[in-house]
Amino acid sequence: MTKAEACLWKFVLKSGKLQGYKFKRQRPILNYIADFMSPELMLVVETDGFSHLIKEVVDKDLKKQEDLEEVGFTVIRFSDNEVLHDIENVERELLAFIDDFENPPPQSPSKGGHRSPVSPSGGGAGRFVGRKGEE
Repeated sequence: MTKAEACLWKFVLKSGKLQGYKFKRQRPILNYIADFMSPELMLVVETDGFSHLIKEVVDKDLKKQEDLEEVGFTVIRFSDNEVLHDIENVERELLAFIDDFENPPPQSPSKGGHRSPVSPSGGGAGRFVGRKGEE
């Protein structure tokens, strides 16, 4: 477990600290290992270090994300830097996801009400990078 993963686990995800939802560490899903996973939320949280900026690794991350979304998971990615230097915002992003999960916004017939997908190498705060059935 990396330093960022350990901090995310200890200060945000461990023991139901996020609205009582339980997360599991290093869980196998399909042919992948998810950094963190909540079966209740159908949520995978990934922490990405420097190597995740390399094109080959980004391509593998995108394939993993597509496969996980195909079976119904939402994938949220944070950089190690975000976790280590702005963990409060990481927690806010996860709480916003939970709020959307518990209180889904009304959807028009032609559009889903969600945040836009972002590639794993994108900058900024935590990202909602897709939910099953959303474009």
